[in-house]
Amino acid sequence: MRLATRLSAAVALLLFPPAVVSAQTGGSYSSPVDRSTPTRVYWGDTHVHTSLSSSDANLSGLNTGKPELAYRFARGETVAARNGMPVRLRRPLDFLVIADHAEGLGVSVSLQSADPALLETSMGRRLDEAFRKFSAKEPTYANRRAFSGESSAMWGEGGEPLDEGYRRTVWHRVVELADVYNDPGTFTALAGYEWTSRGTPAQTFGNLHRVVVFKDDASKTGTIIPFSAYDSRNPEDLWRFLARYSEATGGEVLAIPHNANVSNGEMFALGTFDGGPLSSAYAETRGRWEPLYEVTQIKGDSETHPVLSPTDEFADFETWSSWAGRLENPVEHSCCGNWNAAEQAEIKKAEYARAALKRGLRLQAELGVNPFKFGMIGSTDAHTSFATADNDNFWGKYSSTWPSATRMLEPMVGVWATPLNWETGAAGYAAVWAQENTRDSIFAAMKRKEVYASSGPRITVRFFGGWDYKKDEARRSDFADIGYAKGVPMGGDLSLGPAGGAPTFLIRALKDPDGANLDRAQVVKGWRDETGELHEKVYDVALADGRKVGASGEVEPVGSTVDVAAASYTNTIGDAELAVTWRDPDFDADELAFYYLRVLQIPTPRWTAFDAKFYGIENIPEEVRMVSQERVYTSPIWYSPR
Repeated sequence: MRLATRLSAAVALLLFPPAVVSAQTGGSYSSPVDRSTPTRVYWGDTHVHTSLSSSDANLSGLNTGKPELAYRFARGETVAARNGMPVRLRRPLDFLVIADHAEGLGVSVSLQSADPALLETSMGRRLDEAFRKFSAKEPTYANRRAFSGESSAMWGEGGEPLDEGYRRTVWHRVVELADVYNDPGTFTALAGYEWTSRGTPAQTFGNLHRVVVFKDDASKTGTIIPFSAYDSRNPEDLWRFLARYSEATGGEVLAIPHNANVSNGEMFALGTFDGGPLSSAYAETRGRWEPLYEVTQIKGDSETHPVLSPTDEFADFETWSSWAGRLENPVEHSCCGNWNAAEQAEIKKAEYARAALKRGLRLQAELGVNPFKFGMIGSTDAHTSFATADNDNFWGKYSSTWPSATRMLEPMVGVWATPLNWETGAAGYAAVWAQENTRDSIFAAMKRKEVYASSGPRITVRFFGGWDYKKDEARRSDFADIGYAKGVPMGGDLSLGPAGGAPTFLIRALKDPDGANLDRAQVVKGWRDETGELHEKVYDVALADGRKVGASGEVEPVGSTVDVAAASYTNTIGDAELAVTWRDPDFDADELAFYYLRVLQIPTPRWTAFDAKFYGIENIPEEVRMVSQERVYTSPIWYSPR
C-alpha cells in the first residue's frame, strides 16, 4: 500500500471509527420495519350501482353500464357516459364495493341481452314476452316504470321466485369480476350487494337497506346466493344468513346500514322488526354484523338534523326530511304518514347518527350492550356506475340525470314531483386507516371502525383518545405513534382512567391537497347523565385564522371567498392544517359518553354552481343552494365507567 493511501486510511479511522457492535443484534436501522399500526388512509366507495340493479338503476334510471365500467372508472380510467361525454375521476379511488340490489339482480340486463341463463327458465320466458311488448312502446319514463312494476310483480315479493340456477349464475359473474379487478397493493375490489328491505309490511317507502360486504374471493362468496328482501325484510334474518355464511365457509362478511334519513323511524328504533323489545342478544348480534353506518350520500346527510340539534349551527347540511327531499317542516309533506311535529322529532331520532349514538348509551345502561355502537363512513349510492363525490364532477343520482342545462330543476325520480335534482348532494366517500391496500387490511379496518366519513373532500384526519396526551404532542413528527402508544384511535374504547383524570384527545386534520382550506375542528360529545337523560354538545377545539372561542361560546365565521358566477373560490382564508390536544372540561367519570370529530372546510361552490357556469344558466330560484361547507365525521371513541 502506498504511503498516501495508508495515511488516508488512518485519517478515516480517526474521523469515522468502526461501529461498536452491541450484544443486541437482529434489529434494523429502519425502525418502522415491523410497524403494525396503520400508516395511510385509503379512499373508497362502498355503495355503487350498475345496470345489474334492475328496477331502479337500469329500467328507471337508464343505466346500461356493466359492472366493468364502475371498476374502470373507480381506478381512474376515462370512460364514456350514457350521453357520450368522456368522464373520469381526477384521482382514482383505492377500493370499491359494487352494491347492486339483490332483488332481481341482473334480470333487466338479461332480458335486454337475451341471456340464455334466464330465457331457458319458465319465468324467463314469461318475462321475455312482457319485455317484447314493452319494447314496442315509446321508451318514456312512465312506460319504463310500468314495465319495472309489472316484471318485479312476477318475480318479486309475493310472486314466483326466480330460478335458483339463474340467480347463482348472475352472482358468480359478480364475484368473479370482483376477483378480476382486485389488484392487491393497488386497488381493492370487495364483492358485495344491497339487501333492500322497505321495512315493516306497513311501510310503503321505508328504508332498512343494508350493503353486504364480503372480504373473501369467489371460492367462498360463490358458494351462496345473495339473501334478498324477498327472502325476508327482517334485518335479524339477514344477520342469520351472514352467520351461516361465516360458519360454512370460514369467511368474513359485514353489513352497512344505508343512510337512514328516509327510513321513517325504523333504522335505529327502540324495538325489533316484529315489534318486540330489544334484548342484549339482539344488541350483541347487531354489533357483530353491523360495525359501520353510512352517514352521508347523494340522498342527503344523516349526521344530525336541525330538529334534533337546534343549537348546532352546522346541523342543516344537505338535509332531507322525508322521501320528498329537503323540507323545512317534514310534517308539511310526508309520503308515509300524517305526523305532528313532536311525533316527527321522535321519528328523526331513529334516523340520524348522533341521536342513534345517544340512544345506544341508554340501551347500554339498560341491556349491558350497545346495539348502536357504529363507526361512520360515507359512500355515494350512485346509480350511474360512477363513484364520484366531487362537486365539480357530479353525474347525478341516475344516468337519466346526467349533467344538463335543465337537470337542476327536474325531479330526481320521474314518478314524483319532488325531490328535485338540486336537492341531491355530491357525496360521499369512505376513508379507511389501514396498513396496506388489500382486502384483508381494509376489511379489518372496517371491523375495528378505524374509518371516517367524508362528504367528498379527501381530508386526512387522525383522532386518538387517551388519558395522558401532552399539549405539544399534537404537532410532533411521531404524532401517530404517540396516539397509538398512549390511547386508542377512532372506533376505540376508553375505560375508567386515573382518579381525577379526564379523556384527552389528540387531533390532527390536513386539508385535501387538491381542495379547500379548513375552517375548524369540532368534538361532538354525547352522554347519559345519572338520571338517564341524554345530552349532546359541540366543542370548537381548533379554529383557523387565529380565531378564538368567545366568552359565551360564540365563534366568528370563517367567511367566504366563493364566486358563485365563476364557480370558484380562493384559499386566502382558513388553514391547511389544524392540530390540537383537547381535554374534556365537562367530564364525569360515572357517565357513559362518546366523542367524535367533525372537521369543516371553508365554503366552496356546490355542484349546482358548476352546472350554472358550464351551461350559462340564469334566473335560478333562491332556494337552490349554490355554496357548500363540506366536512368529515370520524368514528366515535366511547367511554364506559367500567
